[in-house]
Amino acid sequence: MSNIDNNLVLVLSHAIEQNKFADALAAVKGLPPVDLADVLEQLDPTLGWRLLECLPDRADVFSYFEPEQQVRMAREFPRATLAELVSEMPADERTDLFKRFDQNQRDILLPALAHAEREDIRRLSAYVEGTAGALMTSDYATLKKDMTVLQAMTYLRDEAPDAETIYQAYVIDEQRRLLGAVSLRDLILADLNKLIKDLMSSDVVSAHVTDDQEDIAKKIARYDLLALPIIDEDDILIGIVTYDDAMDVVSAEATDDIHKSAGVSTVVGNIKDASIALLYRKRIFWLILLVFGNLFSGAGIAHFEDIIAANIVLVFFLPLLVDSGGNAGSQSATLMVRALATGEVVMRDWLYLIGREALVALALGCTMAAAVSVLGYIRGDETVALVLALSMVSIVMIGCMIGMSLPFILSKFNFDPASASAPLITSVCDATGVVIYLFIASRLLSDLTVVPV
Repeated sequence: MSNIDNNLVLVLSHAIEQNKFADALAAVKGLPPVDLADVLEQLDPTLGWRLLECLPDRADVFSYFEPEQQVRMAREFPRATLAELVSEMPADERTDLFKRFDQNQRDILLPALAHAEREDIRRLSAYVEGTAGALMTSDYATLKKDMTVLQAMTYLRDEAPDAETIYQAYVIDEQRRLLGAVSLRDLILADLNKLIKDLMSSDVVSAHVTDDQEDIAKKIARYDLLALPIIDEDDILIGIVTYDDAMDVVSAEATDDIHKSAGVSTVVGNIKDASIALLYRKRIFWLILLVFGNLFSGAGIAHFEDIIAANIVLVFFLPLLVDSGGNAGSQSATLMVRALATGEVVMRDWLYLIGREALVALALGCTMAAAVSVLGYIRGDETVALVLALSMVSIVMIGCMIGMSLPFILSKFNFDPASASAPLITSVCDATGVVIYLFIASRLLSDLTVVPV
């Protein structure tokens, strides 16, 4: 935080401790909810909730807290205050908070809520995590097809305070089946006596309640939607997913993929608040696995120890060559993981892509071979330069093929392609590169005299 914000925290702390809430509210007047949330997070939780419950837009401010901070602050709230705050939150955010609570907190909260809110929380929290049902909100605007535009505008004016968005209203029948949608823009521009059924669009993009949340986010991005209606198996409208919730999914999935690409098993949340034990657990699996994976590199070196002993100059170039294969493989894997995640490529594209990658890898390998062979000639002779050139081309090509193929293989067996992480690719390419390099050297240098360093 800036110095001004630090000073603000001190001012607020002093005002709240002195019960001067009018002064505290004056100090934060005009701050956007997201900035106000940052300020409140710096306060002691006891002081923070005392100020929060006085804010007119407290539910908006509370929604910008980190999930762990929301749970910590909720423990400080009196039961009645917590129930009021939860009631003011959008349905999806209210349910997300409820699912983070332990059983004791849930038992305290539920009886304090209105019946409709209790049932809404129970219904939304019953959906499987990671699906559209767990992501959607039940706060949306609906219209009937026989309404006039004037009636619809009047009805939306009454519904607006409780709806997540009214920019798109959904037309339903008596059984709540989705018939169409109409935008607020169309309503404003239409004749007041025109019927909704003549104004609505019947070709509505929707999703099923069991669809994966990543697919929901992709559909919203593909069709440039503000919200996506969610239906059940009977085409009954049961909720919507708004674009901001979809963007949260995209952000979370991107973070997850980045963590996996670095060999961290799953998302660790806010790294600043993560415990040492949590960070240890999330990282140790891949590190232990790759330790044993690297034994293959050692086995390759041990197998060719005679050729290494006779040509010590080979050791000088060993890290350079095997790292080049790992780097090239990591590049290919990163491109493929991203392409698979965005849907740019599918399994049937593998043969086509592997052929293109072979040509790219050949060009990369030849260019790198030309550079490294000069070093080989300087440190050794023409034969060493040839060994390095052939090894570089082979290692880079094999590295690119491994990096390109591993995400496809993992995807084929229903594993996350992001698990084709940089450490994994590097370890596989290192072991392969050692064997390729020393095998070529053993064939070209075995009958020659010792090449000094």
